Amino acid sequence: QLRLVESGGGSVQGGGSLQLSCHYTNPGYAYCMGWFRQAPGKEREEIAGLHDGGGSIYYDDSVRGRFTISRDTTRNTMYLQMNDLRPEDTAMYYCAGDCWRPRGATRYSYNFWGHGTQVTVSS
Repeated sequence: QLRLVESGGGSVQGGGSLQLSCHYTNPGYAYCMGWFRQAPGKEREEIAGLHDGGGSIYYDDSVRGRFTISRDTTRNTMYLQMNDLRPEDTAMYYCAGDCWRPRGATRYSYNFWGHGTQVTVSS
């Protein structure tokens, strides 16, 4: 089992920064992890991922160049540094772990999820 707990969300003005943290138990399931977000009325989407043990780093086009995903294995914590935040970044942010990519699929599937942390960006 993998338990994930997010923190660091909040309200910020456009152009500001936030750092999200995701503390996880059982590093054996943390080989493949990612950050997702879900805005009201929209589907949950993966915006950043540490796939293949971190050997492959993924960013969605909407956040590339502004967000940075990282992990501190000594603290069992994954981070998402978010800079130059925009109102369209407003969403519930989730971390997820124990991912794999089904044969023929372009996206990764995840087995474990945190409860999320809210990020609100005002203009």
